Amino acid sequence: MFAKRDNEPSYALLNDPTSQTVNRYGTPIDTIQTDDKRHGKSLNINDDASIGENPNRYKQHGFFFNADNCIACHACEAACSEKNDNPAHIAFRSVGFVEGGTYPAYQRLNISMACNHCDDPVCLKGCPTRAYTKFAEYGAVLQDPDICFGCGYCTWVCPYNAPQLDPVKGQVTKCNMCVDRLEAGLKPACVSACLGNALDFGVTENIPENRTQAKVEIPGFPRTDITHPNIRFQQTRTTQRDMNRVDQTVVKYHRDDSTQSFKPVVDDKLGQKREWNLHKLLGSYENAHIAFTLSAQAVMGAFLILMASFFNPSLAEYQSGSAYLPGLFLMLVLMGFGLFKLNMHLGKPHRFYRGFYNLRYSPVSREIAGVSAFFTGLIGYSFLALFDNVLLQMLQAVFAALAVAGAVLGGYFMYKLYRIEARPFWNHWYTAASFLSTALTLGTLLIVTFSLIFNVLNPALSATLMIIICVGLLLEITGLSGHSKNLKSAASEGAVSFYLQTTLYGKSYWLRNILLVSALLTASSLFYLQSTSIIGLGILAGLTLMSNIIGRALFYVVVTPTTMPGAFFWKNQGFVEHARETGLADMPQLGVAYEKHHAFKLDELIDTIKTTTIREKLFQFSRVFTG
Repeated sequence: MFAKRDNEPSYALLNDPTSQTVNRYGTPIDTIQTDDKRHGKSLNINDDASIGENPNRYKQHGFFFNADNCIACHACEAACSEKNDNPAHIAFRSVGFVEGGTYPAYQRLNISMACNHCDDPVCLKGCPTRAYTKFAEYGAVLQDPDICFGCGYCTWVCPYNAPQLDPVKGQVTKCNMCVDRLEAGLKPACVSACLGNALDFGVTENIPENRTQAKVEIPGFPRTDITHPNIRFQQTRTTQRDMNRVDQTVVKYHRDDSTQSFKPVVDDKLGQKREWNLHKLLGSYENAHIAFTLSAQAVMGAFLILMASFFNPSLAEYQSGSAYLPGLFLMLVLMGFGLFKLNMHLGKPHRFYRGFYNLRYSPVSREIAGVSAFFTGLIGYSFLALFDNVLLQMLQAVFAALAVAGAVLGGYFMYKLYRIEARPFWNHWYTAASFLSTALTLGTLLIVTFSLIFNVLNPALSATLMIIICVGLLLEITGLSGHSKNLKSAASEGAVSFYLQTTLYGKSYWLRNILLVSALLTASSLFYLQSTSIIGLGILAGLTLMSNIIGRALFYVVVTPTTMPGAFFWKNQGFVEHARETGLADMPQLGVAYEKHHAFKLDELIDTIKTTTIREKLFQFSRVFTG
């Protein structure tokens, strides 16, 4: 337990003599509604079984930030990092700023932000490993990095950048509300260290002494309806109509005069010039997700098409031909490759089994369960296809049903996990259209490839497959059109993503569009001619595969989340990339680290061999060969 000093200053002491019944969202401030709360349970902090004597122990607490007072001294950051022993590249609390106007009417607004310990924490529901818990004590949302396996999904869904994915350790950590200090009757370390009296802390909705406001909006702070954060603001100074970020994020905040609230809009500081940037597009950190989604959707699509053979004689004929069985095993290889790439993308790939822990809430857990069921069914179905036995054929039908159910559920939750409020570019029906299009087009092309290799592609089968490809391509084009129309008029980070897509990656974006239309025209021609030309089908495969790869890369690279503003160096993704490219990241004081948990070194391997089990050693060896 944190030791309270005898001479602790008054500003560091918790002091909430009264509190309201419910907060502004209608949620009870009492976290436990029964009398049992007075008995209490220990949080077992550092194995200390004592129980804090705070009379408000079972009330929701939160931070109060007075933007009028913040001088951006970063003392709160330093105190937080010192207390939590964080490395330079991890900060649970960050100070950023927005600016507006020009000299002499220039304004700067500083914002200090940590975890908001929300009423509805999306990190808790999204985490597949159940590393998060919302405690009744103080309403704190706590995370256990030892349970985390480093998927980073909580960093996707959180609108406020609270969870921090450590690129070195491959695990997430975050603000813990300093519950050890709260148990001793003290405010969090960041609050106690604040020089300008800008930070305060207490029972939520309580306005600190000498304060007049308790707003939930401030320029640069993302929308609150996603999670109902427990932070309140005071900001009495009139700001400029447009407040700009100084980091690389092309967002500015425009004041709506009718509501006086600030909305994120595009800051076109990059201009309107279209560029390629293929090296950034095809060399992103998310390449593992690109490989997994494309391969998994292609294999699931191909299998579902084959299982629908009783609707089409040409597909039934293919199932009885020489290409069917080798095709199944090649699908197994492709699916295994996608799963391997995804697993090795985790910070702790040897903990992959923890992805099943949160089936109740997490779409990631449900996706993993669905895809695993499909892969299991596909393995069983393919293996039993080797035998000609009535009983085994009945068992094969069971595996087929498992694979179909897994493909449907896995595909659905693969889509649902991207419907994230904090990432407006993904939060659109286009995501479903794109994923289904990939399943139809690439899945069909797998069947075309097997048919050509084993010379079983006839005009009837070719016509059927070309129809499916045309449907898939039309679905993608329709989704793109609706997506673009929606984003152009959006007052959100989705419009920013569209701006990046049409400028920084503009030429790549239009190349993908041209490839899509060309693929549709090629597939339509092959259908009309009932052609089985290897050259024509090869051109179609190349056009479709290239458009899918570029489109999926754009999907991951241009997405702009709802984020807190950073500074020129600190919490600026542009500077992070520059530091890694130029070697500045070797200077730890800059707060930038390399993605080291994917580059397992020989000396680390030797140390691991000495300390891990045989099962873990196998995974560590695999990391060496995959880089």
